[in-house]
Amino acid sequence: MPLHSKPIEFRGRIVMVGFGSIGRGVLPLILRHIGVTPDRMVIVTAEEEGRREAQLQGIRFILQPLTRENYAAVLGPLIGEGDFLLNLSVDVSSLALIKLCHEKGALYLDTCNEPWPGRYTDVTLTPSMRSNYTLREEALELRERLGAGPTAVMTHGANPGLVSHFVKQALLNLAQDQEVEVVRPANRAEWGALAERLGVKAIHIAERDTQVSPIPKRVGEFVNTWSVDGFIGEGCQPAELGWGSHERHFPADGFRHEFGSGAAIYLGRPGASTRMRSWTPLEGPYHGFLITHGESISIADYLSQKDGDALRYRPTVHYTYHPCDAAVLSVHELAGKNWKEQSEKRIIVDEITSGIDELGVLLMGHERGAYWYGSQLSIGEARSLAPYNNATGLQVTAAVLGGVVWAIENPARGMVEPEEMDYQRVLEVAEPYLGNVVGVYSDWTPLLDRGQLFAEDLDTEDPWQFKNFRVV
Repeated sequence: MPLHSKPIEFRGRIVMVGFGSIGRGVLPLILRHIGVTPDRMVIVTAEEEGRREAQLQGIRFILQPLTRENYAAVLGPLIGEGDFLLNLSVDVSSLALIKLCHEKGALYLDTCNEPWPGRYTDVTLTPSMRSNYTLREEALELRERLGAGPTAVMTHGANPGLVSHFVKQALLNLAQDQEVEVVRPANRAEWGALAERLGVKAIHIAERDTQVSPIPKRVGEFVNTWSVDGFIGEGCQPAELGWGSHERHFPADGFRHEFGSGAAIYLGRPGASTRMRSWTPLEGPYHGFLITHGESISIADYLSQKDGDALRYRPTVHYTYHPCDAAVLSVHELAGKNWKEQSEKRIIVDEITSGIDELGVLLMGHERGAYWYGSQLSIGEARSLAPYNNATGLQVTAAVLGGVVWAIENPARGMVEPEEMDYQRVLEVAEPYLGNVVGVYSDWTPLLDRGQLFAEDLDTEDPWQFKNFRVV
């Protein structure tokens, strides 16, 4: 979708739930590319922040936190058949809103499968029940119950979301570069067969954020380039990963779930206290946090190949996130207080002076070693492309726009995950906002320069084992 192409025709209303950094960032993209006028838009949010931006556009702004008790009464009169509910909130149940949209005949998209408040840190629940694996299984169960209906796009931001489309494009690039003849896959079985044929053992969602603010992080403050509440919530969940068929060293602190697809495992520790080795083209080797994300599970499940009930192939998949340096300090302080949130929170956007967000997928274990494919977006370019965005935010809002366009064009698909969408169409819409979209090969492995200062427990026969990536 060129930046100045004709807007997508849409005759319904758009109701946006939540108007934080991502909501404010996606608003100008919606007004630019979706055929909706401000009088057919409503914002429902729990925070006063953002009222000015809404008023400048002439959009109705409702300050009303949504709860289990009131969400249907608040949102019910605002949506009907053919409308679109765009959920960019935290602490509002995604599944509750999906059911409401199904009943009303409205389209839906969110960037995260969000529960009602408290579930991520509810000590009365097992870690398994606090995991994204369980949240996904509950969503798949709801999909089975609801059946056909209006399109509800689940977990479609930058990641989860955009990165699933990056994986498909990266697989095709690998096939072409390895001179593997392949017809573009048309379903999950064919995509999984391609990944298996190429020998992909591990996939990292590899992200390095170097954006900086001239205002130092203060003691008792959490600083980030996107939702602080969202980052803390997922950082306090168990570390989760799709567990590959090539793995031969099950983690000592690892656990399997007793239900569902079995595509993922979790560790008995928070993701924000679990570090992994990974690589991006501009940063090179780095240590990142193994933060739980839905794509770690859905990509692994989507690419799984079975002989009957027996698993034959699955890559190990997880997120390896190095946030901006101020956020790393914030996580260090958060962990030191035993995961008690700081009293102050700051999202940096306008004050950023330099930096990029390098977000992509790192496919490893094939004959070329490692291949990274993704977005390299600077703060300067982000500001030139859209207001109210930093580099991190624009990667998310571009993906939201792509998902909204796809849902409008495919309005009766029921509940769908990113892997089930047309990756080409979503990338076509999002790419003009992603800066440099590149594919880069590397000879890096997690064994590089290891064991020189101190002896380490490594599997030198297979560099792509999970134990070799983990920082202990």
